[in-house]
Amino acid sequence: MSVYARPHDPSRPVVCMDEKPYQLLAHVRDPIPAGPGRDLKEDSEYVRHGTCSIFCWVEPLAGWRRADAQPRRTKVDWARQVKELLCVDYPDAETVVLVMDNLNTHGIGSLYEAFEPAEAFALAQRLEIHHTPKHGSWLNIAEIELSVLTRQCLGRRIEDLETLNAELAAWQRQTNADQRQVQWHFTTDDARIKLRHLYPKT
Repeated sequence: MSVYARPHDPSRPVVCMDEKPYQLLAHVRDPIPAGPGRDLKEDSEYVRHGTCSIFCWVEPLAGWRRADAQPRRTKVDWARQVKELLCVDYPDAETVVLVMDNLNTHGIGSLYEAFEPAEAFALAQRLEIHHTPKHGSWLNIAEIELSVLTRQCLGRRIEDLETLNAELAAWQRQTNADQRQVQWHFTTDDARIKLRHLYPKT
């Protein structure tokens, strides 16, 4: 909670990340478009076109988001996403303060699986990592943003990765243009009450 309470600092931005699996589905029959007095009609049958993983990155105080779908969610995939975060999204930041859950791919070791040791070390030196508690992923603002993204952008069947990424890019452009910030109200004092089972017993 203390991380979310920090003031906005472009040299040390607080960025939250999360990911979710997504199923690519195609229609068996073309939907019947909606018309005056008639809703869209869609067959309940569908064709599976595999799965992918949607990565979501959020800087709450700046109102910035990035959403990207990849075929897999391996350690190497996560590491490549982190490199893009550091080298493309925040090339001038001294350190990126990264909040995420404890998924086994979310660690410094993943950088060493993806890159040469010198490059992995250089990337790791620019990260300050904070993991959400076990069963506490709801404390990750990126998880909330993924829920918003799902409602706003993924309410229909999408059959391929290219179309999905086009939809995500459109959502990203719109939300970044709006610069919708996240005001986090759950404080450390709240956590000591609601999450008291996570604190050491004296």
